[in-house]
Amino acid sequence: MTDPTLSNPDLIPTTAAQRTWRWYHFAALWVGMVMCIPAYTLAASLIESGMSWRQAVGTVFLGNLIVLLPMLLIGHAGAKHGIPYAVLARASFGTRGARLPALLRALVACGWYGIQTWFGGQMIYTLAGVLLGRPLGGDALPGLGINAAQFGCFLAFWALQFWFVVHGIESIRKLETWTAPIKILICFVLLWWAWEQAGGFGPILDQPSQFEEGGKRAGQFSAVFWPSLTAMVGFWATLALNIPDFTRFAKSQRDQVVGQAIGLPAPMGLLAALAVFVTSATVVIHGKALWDPVDLASRMTGAAVLIALIVLLIDTVSVNLAANLVGPAYDFSALAPGRISYKAGGMLTAGLAIVMLPWKILESTQGYIFTWLIGYSALLGPVAGILIVDYYLLRKTELAVAELYTEQGRYHYHGGWNRAAVIAFVLGVLPNVPGFMHAAFPAAVPSVAPLFEQIYTYAWFVGLALAAVIYGALMAGKTRPLAQPRSAP
Repeated sequence: MTDPTLSNPDLIPTTAAQRTWRWYHFAALWVGMVMCIPAYTLAASLIESGMSWRQAVGTVFLGNLIVLLPMLLIGHAGAKHGIPYAVLARASFGTRGARLPALLRALVACGWYGIQTWFGGQMIYTLAGVLLGRPLGGDALPGLGINAAQFGCFLAFWALQFWFVVHGIESIRKLETWTAPIKILICFVLLWWAWEQAGGFGPILDQPSQFEEGGKRAGQFSAVFWPSLTAMVGFWATLALNIPDFTRFAKSQRDQVVGQAIGLPAPMGLLAALAVFVTSATVVIHGKALWDPVDLASRMTGAAVLIALIVLLIDTVSVNLAANLVGPAYDFSALAPGRISYKAGGMLTAGLAIVMLPWKILESTQGYIFTWLIGYSALLGPVAGILIVDYYLLRKTELAVAELYTEQGRYHYHGGWNRAAVIAFVLGVLPNVPGFMHAAFPAAVPSVAPLFEQIYTYAWFVGLALAAVIYGALMAGKTRPLAQPRSAP
């Protein structure tokens, strides 16, 4: 008997008829999400830190290769049992305790939804300036730090995405499938344009690493590489948790594995390389490196600028909806299933994205990488460690699915909370708190012990490993074998 406080039509296991996603749908989903402005600019932050272009591209590729592993491991549960992330978390955190990791994941996604919406608004802002023949401007609004035109364009792009919020996940699947090939084609067109305009590729490709012998920061590569790698892992750490929200629609386990393996690491590495090649050419074309594709598009002439900005708009819509709407919509729904549907959860996500003032997150590379990317990876790494240990080592991938939807089953623990998971989560996050406080509030916390700075450098890895070990130790011998085959509610 399912509990209405734990279940609604959006959260129950998918039926065979709903499992229509093949490997190419997952590959297209990832290509669609990878081809986005924040991913395009990742290599820029690494090159600004002193890396050569090869080191920067390699770091992006390696980070995504690493995050693919938990992506596939956690995605297995969605494909096998047909359940979303917010329900899977009940097996380890408890029927009520699962609201904690669901809320954490949802709030991070709201921040990302706002960031992508800001990028989309900036494109409309730039496009309007091109069409009017003069850049838009104005004084900054009190408390916001941006002018009225920028804020209006941000809200316009926010409204543009709302159609997909209303029409659900199937509309998003269709959008990703149709736009992925177009994005790949546009990337090659952009590469050809840059090569032709510059007569080759420019000086960034010849720029040596600052960490090699003779460079300004010789011997300091590891000090930049490890936090950068953690940030690259953190870039998709949110999806590593809520990937069951997509794999629950997989036709087979093979489809989700093959599709994700094809769609994530290689396209991310190739996009980083594309960004480097094109930006290197802009040094020759425009006299300076243009890492922002919106800025680059605005400098094109004729119909090219209009086409480029429209393509970027479509790209940002498809990325934002898939990566930053589906997960939190399910997560918010799981907080109060009787009152919040998937659609209402999507609306809540969109609303909170405005409140989080995303443009402030992007004000500096320091804030973007060391506070935002690494900061939330410190929260989500422990959750991933707990889920993986619980699902694979303790339960051997078997779940009593019906009991995930009732307060009377084995996943109720103590008042709906599994204390072992909460303790493991807190202890997994705790070592990263001093480093985060120093990065986020340097004036209030001007310094921390070198040990804590070092730990924060590996935030996602430290949190995942520590929480996994602690949870496994606390739960040893406490999980009951299934008395009967799993069944859906």
